[in-house]
Amino acid sequence: MTPPCLIVYAPLSGNLGESDCACENFSTAISAIEPSESDCACAPAAAPIQAGLPAGGLWGLAPALYRAPLPGGYQVAFSPTGPAGVVVLNGPAARALDAFAAPAPLADPTARQLAALGLLTPAHATENATRNTPHAFTFHAFTFHALTFHALTFHVFTVWLHLTTRCNLRCAYCYAPRGQADMPPEVGRAAVDGAIRSARAHGFRALKLKYAGGEPTLNLPTLRAVHRYARARAPEAGLDMREVLLTNGTTLTPGLLQWLRDEGIRLAISLDGLGPAHDGQRASESGAGSFARIAEGIEQAQASGLTPHLSVTVTAHNVDGLAEIVAFALDRGLPFNLNFVRPAPGRPDLTPDPERLIAGLQGALSEMERRLQSTTGNLQSAICNLLDRCDLSAPHRYPCGAGHAYIVVGPGGELARCHMEMGRTVGTVWEGDPLAAVRAEDGFRNPPVEEKEECRECPWRYVCAGGCPLLAQRQRGTPAAPSPYCAVYRAVLPELLRLEGMRVLQTNRIHW
Repeated sequence: MTPPCLIVYAPLSGNLGESDCACENFSTAISAIEPSESDCACAPAAAPIQAGLPAGGLWGLAPALYRAPLPGGYQVAFSPTGPAGVVVLNGPAARALDAFAAPAPLADPTARQLAALGLLTPAHATENATRNTPHAFTFHAFTFHALTFHALTFHVFTVWLHLTTRCNLRCAYCYAPRGQADMPPEVGRAAVDGAIRSARAHGFRALKLKYAGGEPTLNLPTLRAVHRYARARAPEAGLDMREVLLTNGTTLTPGLLQWLRDEGIRLAISLDGLGPAHDGQRASESGAGSFARIAEGIEQAQASGLTPHLSVTVTAHNVDGLAEIVAFALDRGLPFNLNFVRPAPGRPDLTPDPERLIAGLQGALSEMERRLQSTTGNLQSAICNLLDRCDLSAPHRYPCGAGHAYIVVGPGGELARCHMEMGRTVGTVWEGDPLAAVRAEDGFRNPPVEEKEECRECPWRYVCAGGCPLLAQRQRGTPAAPSPYCAVYRAVLPELLRLEGMRVLQTNRIHW
């Protein structure tokens, strides 16, 4: 008897709360389809992916469709413009997909499921894409819906609150302004009011506050006051509320940790490696290392019921130790993300050589694969966050929300477009619409990836969206240039997709 076509997808839900990338959630679904007998057996949560699937016509393989073998005769398939993320096929399902090398109608349930997952597109759309039609990514109704939900419209308005310029560390790559300025509570409350005005004016559904610095725990009175005020005001405005504290982790106390847990504020801690790898670039004012204190803070946070998110800045100093920090996070069940360093004017350029960065990431991937059998759930977050500015969970046209859904507020209420450009003031929180003031600023732009000429034919363009526009502006003279990390993305993404395919198999208890 011919085995059924098995199509599996367990889409990434990435824990990206500490970056400007927005990973939305699809529910895990698995379907086993008898080629000539039954209809799609997808779980109900997968049904919206099929909404609006056109009937009739000829269909072909999705443009830039990536496929690679997995153990046990399985295959990973990924459409950069599809709604389902990474999909795993067994042999019969892969052969069903092969049948569309030449355009054909959707004649059976397997074909319709392949189309619903974005692995097939209408033949005329495929032709348009190969001619680089500017909006060829809107292939058909369900794909357009996925891109609209995930990329064309930002649903969360993010506000970076720079609570203080004071800090007890002297990090080698820090771009934040230094000084003794603290944000007063009344300025923080005004920032919340301004953010709500902008959120309502531009149709956002949620407001996210990032409490940052300097070291934000050095200004706890304002942190607590702003939190109380925002928690009261956001629901009145019909907005969901999200908060995260971005800290260096050296000043955490049991009382503060309990308050964060009780108030539902997420905790993000900067940790750049183990021991010397961290201490070499995140030293205290006296020059002493900070790793031991941070490791203790992480342990205390977990004991208090919090799951801190580790934010790792990758530089030439710590790139060779990425496998160690990834192992540290995985062994403790901690989500993490890697931020590739962005050199700031007047600061040392700590950018690692691409070859070293690729090797470091490959070491991290090896650690992740070694733990595949025991840490599947945490690997989902790790896979989504391993490559800075990349998102495998859904197509996206912008690498971050700068200029679209993001503002930075300084201690005195001054506005900036990006936390890396806090010296460039573009207004204040007392503007009628602070986001509009930021959008009107004539500095660097954050263009969609379709405007980046060197990215237009890249199959990964809706995964990285061209990378950080400010970094491209500083190094290439234009935000429309591709990321300086482009070669790294191209080298590592295929390996990341293979690992994600294996995670999907493991998640669904399919053994190879």
